[in-house]
Amino acid sequence: MHKPPVRSAGKSASLAKIIMVSSAGSAIEWFDFFIYGTAAALVFNKLFFPASDPMVGTLLAFMTFAIGFVARPLGGIVFGHFGDRVGRKPALVTALFLMGGSTTVIGLLPTYDVIGAAAPVLLVVLRLLQGIAVGGQWGGAVLIATENAPRGRRGLYGSFAQLGVPAGLMLSSLVFLVITTTLDEQQFAAWGWRVPFLCSIALVLVALFAQFKLEEASDSQVARQDREEAGASRSPIVEVLRKHPRNVLLAAGAVVIIGAGFYLFVTYMLAYGTTVLGMQKSTLLNAVLVGAALQVPALMAFGALSDRVGRRKVYLAGAAGMGLWAYPAFLLMNTEQWPLVTLALVVGQLLFATMYGPQAAFFSELFSARVRYSGASLGYQLGVMLGGAFTPIIATWLEAKYDSFVPVAGFLVAAAVVSCACVLVLSETYKQEEESALVAVADEADDEPSLTAS
Repeated sequence: MHKPPVRSAGKSASLAKIIMVSSAGSAIEWFDFFIYGTAAALVFNKLFFPASDPMVGTLLAFMTFAIGFVARPLGGIVFGHFGDRVGRKPALVTALFLMGGSTTVIGLLPTYDVIGAAAPVLLVVLRLLQGIAVGGQWGGAVLIATENAPRGRRGLYGSFAQLGVPAGLMLSSLVFLVITTTLDEQQFAAWGWRVPFLCSIALVLVALFAQFKLEEASDSQVARQDREEAGASRSPIVEVLRKHPRNVLLAAGAVVIIGAGFYLFVTYMLAYGTTVLGMQKSTLLNAVLVGAALQVPALMAFGALSDRVGRRKVYLAGAAGMGLWAYPAFLLMNTEQWPLVTLALVVGQLLFATMYGPQAAFFSELFSARVRYSGASLGYQLGVMLGGAFTPIIATWLEAKYDSFVPVAGFLVAAAVVSCACVLVLSETYKQEEESALVAVADEADDEPSLTAS
């Protein structure tokens, strides 16, 4: 029977390193992912697709943005295999290097005027690498955090890896806000847009720190030894689809409302407010920034709450709340009053945090240690692609077709119903922590070798 590894005297220092890497790494990685979307909206249509008319150029720029979402499940599969076979740390470090490197290269990329059609082709390739990297990073960050968390605090420690979304959103918005206000349009188009991308070299430094200072997750060590002794040769992704297809699909369904809710309140509402209501973009951006700032403590609070009352209860509250908030949010938006608009967007983002806070621990506990990276990553990335990649497009089409926000709100309600149903079917997991998920590994193995991780 497996014995859980004994914690060393330096565990507190190790946990501090884990928190720093999972939080800082995910924040910079999401910063990289978000700055691409901002640049695609502002300059990429002119710099990389100038042979097209402005509208077509904008659509092509946003298509390259969408490629990042399509690539995320691929990243979850590739890095899930690597993370389950080799270890969480090398997979996470590789994903961080890939994201930092590809984003920095975008900042150095010659434009269409310099190298012609090769410019948009290279841009697409680099965006594809960004998507693969962010698809692989999430699993590594949350498992490094949850598998090394103190007993009874997986929800809280898992939320540290989730802080990257609001932190990255705030950083990307602030950087572009500073650059666009300090440079004129010509300077911004000539070189200013490159600055945020070149700042991504910081992610390489985080990766180097993780490589030399971070310890491998204890569950990962035991699971790898278990796989070796059991002679398991099947690919982790094949194994997880063979033994846990239900949990993968249910996890993906549970994430649909996270993707739909986040990109509706952070992306589509900006377009709705400016194009339909005629509001100032700065007014809406400020409201989004307020919500992002409040998400940081909210994520930790809801992650910690899930350690006390359970993952499903907290997650369900957020999913149901998101559906119930859909119609009131639009009614508040339609007032065009900044306090009420801010309330609409802030509550939406806090409901997102209600689910996203406990999600890391919830999903990691759905799978045994030796296929956990693959299972959690694939479920999450499939769900966020289905729920997030197409939400702004669907919402824009619904509002244009029916000239009303009601179908858009109905779309969010439908996403909430799907996710609530999936969460209700999933098992509660937080009380299983006392067995540290190693029992699940032993149950899956053909035999039960006696191991003690050092």
